[in-house]
Amino acid sequence: MYIWHRAVSAVSSRRAAQQVRHGSSGQNNFHAKYGMGVLVSGTVFCTAVWAYVLTQTGIAWNLSPVGKVMPKEWRQAEE
Repeated sequence: MYIWHRAVSAVSSRRAAQQVRHGSSGQNNFHAKYGMGVLVSGTVFCTAVWAYVLTQTGIAWNLSPVGKVMPKEWRQAEE
């Protein structure tokens, strides 16, 4: 099993080195250029959608049943 593990490890390490070496040919500064804008716009969009849902849709959220649920009356046993 040790020989098999060593062979698989060698192949996987060569494959990882090839992937790193032959990675994307484009520049890696997309996040530096657009990262903060994408993050802020996503946050604003999400906040706006949830604000609309919470205030305008009229959904009854029913967060707690305490004080709203009444127990049924006991039935008398039939004899």
